Amino acid sequence: MEATPAPAHVYVGCVVLAALYCLHPMASTPVPWWAVALLAALYAGGERIAARGRLSGTFYPVLLAGAFLLPPAAAALVAMPGALVAPVGGRTRLLRRVWRAAQLAVAVWTAARVHWTLGEHDAVDASDFPYELAPAGAAVLAFCLVLTVLDGGILALAERVPVRRAWRGLFLRSLAPIAVHGLAGLMMAVLWRSPYGPVAALLVLLPMCVSWWVFAQYHRERAAHQATIRALVQAVDIKDGYTRGHSERVGQASMMIARELGMEDERVEVVRFAGILHDVGKLGVPTRLLRKDGPLTPEERRVIELHPEYGHEMVRGISFLGEARAAVLHHHERLDGSGYPYGLRGNQIPEPARVVAVADAFDAMTSTRSYSRARPVSVALRELERCAGAQFDPRMVTALARAVGRHGWHPAVTADETSTPVPRPPVAGVTGGAHR
Repeated sequence: MEATPAPAHVYVGCVVLAALYCLHPMASTPVPWWAVALLAALYAGGERIAARGRLSGTFYPVLLAGAFLLPPAAAALVAMPGALVAPVGGRTRLLRRVWRAAQLAVAVWTAARVHWTLGEHDAVDASDFPYELAPAGAAVLAFCLVLTVLDGGILALAERVPVRRAWRGLFLRSLAPIAVHGLAGLMMAVLWRSPYGPVAALLVLLPMCVSWWVFAQYHRERAAHQATIRALVQAVDIKDGYTRGHSERVGQASMMIARELGMEDERVEVVRFAGILHDVGKLGVPTRLLRKDGPLTPEERRVIELHPEYGHEMVRGISFLGEARAAVLHHHERLDGSGYPYGLRGNQIPEPARVVAVADAFDAMTSTRSYSRARPVSVALRELERCAGAQFDPRMVTALARAVGRHGWHPAVTADETSTPVPRPPVAGVTGGAHR
């Protein structure tokens, strides 16, 4: 919520007033303060740790256990200390914390009120466990609904997300994880009310903590992968300024093709990595050749054509890249066997390499560089279709055309549009600098 608009401030203020209204009945309602303090401390400590791994919401079971065990006003109070002390980023930290505290207070109060009403004004009891599923399920639904309704509002007002998109799919995406948290919260509440007491209830959080740790490790590893790729791409962009942004766009186009082909999400991600890293071998090519304005000599072209092998050597030891490594090596192969570095034919060329070859040529033709003007998307697609079967896999070309037709393509300019193009002899097949 950087530079938060005035309507968003008003919206947050209204939610804060609603949260204060939820807390008001505590003045006239008996409150088990020791239980409130224990749950609030548990939630605050857990969320503070989880926030370091950007996994906010991991300890929702504690909030929902409070909704099942406490009067609505007391349950709403459980969420507030943790939300107010949780680490947040950005300059509007106070506003973010106040917003989060008010949002959770209203959501937990609503869940507790629903449960309190359907459960005949009584907290969950261990002996009534099977019959508690219905009111507990309704309370979880209410909790999820309030969170998503409020989230959609703040997205529309603070982040300026179009209203039609702000709430689209938000509830359905949130329902499954919150339902799991609700079940864990119900188990906590049942054990809390059992002869084993609150200590046994806390054991329910153990598998949740293990799951959180595993998930956090996955995110750290993924962040490390992204940092590795980003560093390599930045190095290429610095060395070959004319293609700045090209790698990211080839990754995007490769991902569009892979999705259109129906690849699984994990494989789509690998293909995207392949597109981003396809030119990393240029780090091994002399800068003077990459930036040469005039025609290349045959010897100079042979040096540049070594970049797939250089790139493969650079990424060969990065295990998480998987098939992407083969794509880096073979993205300049052609279906008719006239490509490089090994002259592979047809299906001998790995599928990710055939995807990247099309994405690479497409972006080269639709981007303005120092030596060529951008072609219209329709013209680039026709050129790819003309070369399909000889240079490119027709399946990949068709998939790109379908994806662009559905989602559009808006490439960024990779060089100064005001510069005068310098003529350069085209590579056989598709022109536009795709193989430079």
